Amino acid sequence: MDRSHFSPETQMLGYGYEPALSEGSVKCPIFQTSTFVFHSAEEGKSFFEMAYGRPGHEGEVPGLIYSRINNPGMEILEERLKLWDGGEACAAFSSGMSAIATTLFTFLSPGDVLLYSNPVYGGTHKFINNILTQFGIEVIGFRAGQSKKEVEEILVQSGHAGKLKMIYVETPANPTNDLIDIALCSEIAKKYSDVEKNVLVAVDNTYMGPLWQHPLKHGADLVLYSATKYIGGHSDVIAGAAVGSGELISKIKKTRTFFGTMIDPHTSWLLLRSLETLKLRMEAAEMNAEKVADFLSAHPKVEKIYYLGYTGKNNPVQQDIYEKQYLSNGAMLSFDILGGEKQAFTFLNNLRHIKLAVSLGGTESLAEHPATMTHVDIPDEEKELYHINPKMIRLSIGVENYQDLIWDISQALEKVQAPLAKPAEFI
Repeated sequence: MDRSHFSPETQMLGYGYEPALSEGSVKCPIFQTSTFVFHSAEEGKSFFEMAYGRPGHEGEVPGLIYSRINNPGMEILEERLKLWDGGEACAAFSSGMSAIATTLFTFLSPGDVLLYSNPVYGGTHKFINNILTQFGIEVIGFRAGQSKKEVEEILVQSGHAGKLKMIYVETPANPTNDLIDIALCSEIAKKYSDVEKNVLVAVDNTYMGPLWQHPLKHGADLVLYSATKYIGGHSDVIAGAAVGSGELISKIKKTRTFFGTMIDPHTSWLLLRSLETLKLRMEAAEMNAEKVADFLSAHPKVEKIYYLGYTGKNNPVQQDIYEKQYLSNGAMLSFDILGGEKQAFTFLNNLRHIKLAVSLGGTESLAEHPATMTHVDIPDEEKELYHINPKMIRLSIGVENYQDLIWDISQALEKVQAPLAKPAEFI
């Protein structure tokens, strides 16, 4: 039966899985095995030659060998994950950081230049600036809101523009919800590509999940996820994913095989479960986030809201990016509390339902302090530049009743001793 016309949310219930091959089981079983039996020595030889990219097997698909290379649950998961972004292929990983690290090491070599957006998740910032650089890779940062001309000037002034190999983007930015124009990055990548190299654009789409932004449609070559977040959605797995063309994902999978950064069978099974409710969960969280943002925007102890729905107020120059690139306001927001770290900590310590924890995209709502938690290792001068200040609190809104979330936020704010009245010019 041809199911290609079905919507992704429908295909999450069965795409890539044939019950007849698993004793009629409605759900894909967990293939908890390290190795697979070959029908013959000749078959084993052929499978290994394909897995290692040996010539003579063009267009063929390798059979099951070893769960570091392939596993039925992992393959079915990858088939489903690619559907949301419209990619040709997907690679699943043991974490979001393993997806990022494996992808960057696949395409970057000593002497290459990585151009990356700021701000980014603290772990990504650390990896780019402290790990990649140890391997002779030049890293150059640019800020959200800078024009194409400004970004190119940064490249040219570095003296290494000709060595540009990849542009890495996180949009919306964590934790400020600043936006990066993916099409603009694609234009720069094309300008610096030539017959010998193709400059790639990779986008971390974790904040929007597979539902609310589709980077491949705006010129990106690769989409990266911490599948721990919305894709997993229950705060009970650690996983990652990369989506793109068959050619690029094939290269990433070869690196994954030797790095050993593949997803495990049980986590694959858990993600298959979670994909069935992805749209429902994300839409419920999206609705709640709008209610919470509206409440916070009217509160006298809140200075500013960092929320996609307020892009036109906070960053008018980014409104065009918002309108062409995003399908939702999302469920992530940050806000500046009136005061500083003391007031922020008082708020966090007095929450009664919302959990004081990092991560995002789960069914439960979470709150954290970016400056001292997720982004603690970013240099202070950079945090100041990117507005990751001591008074900022990040919220990941879950699927609870929004009135309960507002009650919890309200009572926690009541405990805060604000130093001054709220300035009228703030939202």
